[in-house]
Amino acid sequence: MATGGGFVRRLFHCLATAQHALRNGFCLMTMSADTLERRQDRRPWLKRVADSCEPYLYSAPSLILIIAVMLVPLVIGVSYAFRDIQLLNPFSGGFVGLEHFRALSTDAAFYGALKNTLWWTGASVLLQFVFGLILALLLDKPFWGRGVVQALVFLPWAVPSFLAGLNWAWLFNPVIGPIPHWLFGLGLMSEPGNILSDPQHAMWGPIIANVWWGIPFFAITLLAALQAIPRDLYEAASIDGAGWFQRFRSITLPFLAPTIAITVLLRTVWVSNFADLIVVMTGGGPADRTQIVASYIFTQAFKRLDFGYASAIALVLLVLLLAYSMLIILLRQTLLNKD
Repeated sequence: MATGGGFVRRLFHCLATAQHALRNGFCLMTMSADTLERRQDRRPWLKRVADSCEPYLYSAPSLILIIAVMLVPLVIGVSYAFRDIQLLNPFSGGFVGLEHFRALSTDAAFYGALKNTLWWTGASVLLQFVFGLILALLLDKPFWGRGVVQALVFLPWAVPSFLAGLNWAWLFNPVIGPIPHWLFGLGLMSEPGNILSDPQHAMWGPIIANVWWGIPFFAITLLAALQAIPRDLYEAASIDGAGWFQRFRSITLPFLAPTIAITVLLRTVWVSNFADLIVVMTGGGPADRTQIVASYIFTQAFKRLDFGYASAIALVLLVLLLAYSMLIILLRQTLLNKD
C-alpha cells in the first residue's frame, strides 16, 4: 500500500508538472505573439504607407498614361478655345474670352459644315447599319466556308483609313478608275466624269468609302448579339407557325435593340469626328460641299494655323456629341427597362 501510495503521489506530481509546463508554454507563445505584433507595429511608417499604397502603384502607369494622353490634351484644347493661339503670330496667346464663339455664331462656313456633318453622319451610319445587319443575319446561318467569308467581311475594318481613302479616290478617278465608267455603262451618268469634283454628288464618294470601311463593325457586333439569342425561342415560334418576318420582328429585333442602340451611338460619334476619308478624297471641296465640322477643324488648325478658333469649333462639337450620347443612353436604358 505504501508503494501504491507513493506511485499515486508521483503520478499526481508528474501531472502537475506537465500542467505547469503547458501553462508556461502557452504564456510564452502568447508573449511571443504579442512581442511580434509590437515589433510589427514599430515598423517604419514609410513601410506601412508603401504596403497600403501597393495596389495603387500597380495601376499608376496606366493612370499616368491616360492622364498624359487624354486628360491633359483635353484641358489644353479647352483652354485654347478662350485664347488667341495662332502659330504664325508670335504675339498671340492672350485671353480673348468668348470672342471665338461670337465669331463662330456668324460663321456661314461653320453652319454649312454642320449641315454637311448631319448628312454625312446620317447616311453613313444608316447604310452601315443596314448592310451590317444583313451580313450578320447571313453569317449567323451555318454554311460551308463560313469562316472564310467572315474573315473577308471583316477585312475592310483592318485597312487604315488613309489607305482606304486613297484607294477609293483612285476608284472614282474618271481617267484610271472603273466606277465612273461602270456608272456610264449603266446609264446613270451621261459621261464618265469626276464624281468627287461635282458639287451635287461629291459627298457620295466619301460616304460610299465610309460605308465600305465601317460595315464590319456593325456586322461583328450584331453577329455576336445574334449568337447570344436562345435558339429555343426560334424553335418554339416555328412550331407555333410564325414566319421568318414574324420571328425577326418578335424575337430578333427585341434582343438586338440594346446592342443596336449602343453601336449606333458609337458609330455616330466616330463618324461625325471621322475626317480622314474626306481630307484624303476631297479636301472638303468642291466649294466646301463635302466640308464637315471635323474637317473644318482640321482646316482651321493645320491650314490656317488658328488653333484658338479650331479649339472653339471642337468644343462646340464636343457639347453636341455629349447631348446626343445622353439621349441615346436614355433610349437604351428605356429599352432595357421595357424588356
